[in-house]
Amino acid sequence: MNQQERGSRKELIGVVISNKMNKTVTVEVSSKMRHHKYQKVIETTKKYYAHDETNSLAVGQKVRLMETRPLSKLKRWRVIEAL
Repeated sequence: MNQQERGSRKELIGVVISNKMNKTVTVEVSSKMRHHKYQKVIETTKKYYAHDETNSLAVGQKVRLMETRPLSKLKRWRVIEAL
């Protein structure tokens, strides 16, 4: 299967905040949005569990994530690369 057949997948960039689990890292992704009523720019953060096959990532590293099939109860993302 190539990329054309299965469609594009979402990608996110975030920072590793925990690597204590086996083959799993917790990544914090922050985004800026404008408040719909007050027009003030707000920074929101969200945590994602991502699959790290090599267990090589350290806390504080910047990583790129890609959406994937469900790997466990909470994991729906995998690490593509460390930036």
